[in-house]
Amino acid sequence: MEWSMNFKTITTRLLNILKQTGLLFKDSFLSWSDRQPFRSSAVISYYAIFSLPGILVIIINLAGYFLGEGAVAKEISTQISGMIGPKTAETVERIIANVYMTEAFTLSSIISVVVLFFGATGLFYHVQISLHSLWKVKPKPKRIFLKYLKDRFFAFLLMLGFGFLLPISLIFSSVLSATKSWITTNLFKELEPLFYYIDLGISLGLITILFGAIYVILPDARVRWRDTWPGAFLASILFMIAKFALGLYFAYSNPGSTYGAAGSIILLMLWTNYNALILLYGAEFTRLFAERFGQKIISVEDINRNKDTKDVKADIGDARTKQE
Repeated sequence: MEWSMNFKTITTRLLNILKQTGLLFKDSFLSWSDRQPFRSSAVISYYAIFSLPGILVIIINLAGYFLGEGAVAKEISTQISGMIGPKTAETVERIIANVYMTEAFTLSSIISVVVLFFGATGLFYHVQISLHSLWKVKPKPKRIFLKYLKDRFFAFLLMLGFGFLLPISLIFSSVLSATKSWITTNLFKELEPLFYYIDLGISLGLITILFGAIYVILPDARVRWRDTWPGAFLASILFMIAKFALGLYFAYSNPGSTYGAAGSIILLMLWTNYNALILLYGAEFTRLFAERFGQKIISVEDINRNKDTKDVKADIGDARTKQE
């Protein structure tokens, strides 16, 4: 009797969890679709093209410090070729080569570095604006210019984080590949599929960290890390699915051929646009998850305003106490 009651309780809880999860997915999608995500993703993909040279140079230089610039550039080209196609990878290689052709320690090179910095951080800056719009977060109104520089600086730090994760990912992949080769050759050939899933798990973990960092660091809001993990993990799964699906789509339909010489850039914009939609859906999922199961996301401006209000009330209370 007791066993049947426990089973019934567990079943009821599981059904309730499934129901709440289903509602969360549904409400996230409806809320996401109501907030014009396609316009935001189009803006992000547009600025991604202008940010691309700076982002690539910074990541290649940073990751190249550990693994060599040539190896990192080759890995980036290989990844882009697998996701979007060899022609787009060749275009990216030319962009990298053109950036590195700039002469050092000249006025033009200094200007180029400044332009690259603001160009590279521009993508993250507009992702921040999109997150503010999606979450209805009010940016800090005071000291606009200082805030602008601060936002760019945090975007740059986030990009440095990407640069550090890339060599870690490559090292993990290299070690895993060597381990797989030795084990499948000398011990158990049947274990080869296992290493594929291990590699997939590592990739999912790193991408989840990247999405979580974007949700926590970029917005002018208080966001707890623990509340971002479900949305970040969901976004990383959707990203992996989109990576596979878009790879097939670009390989067999070749949508960039219609645009001739600009086809590679169009494919980059399409790929960025689709993944920006995933980023924004993960963000909206994170917002609703935080509201229902965690701590509601609140803008820094609202936190400061509430703090100021409490301070004023405390001062009034102290003044009344002294008068009495």
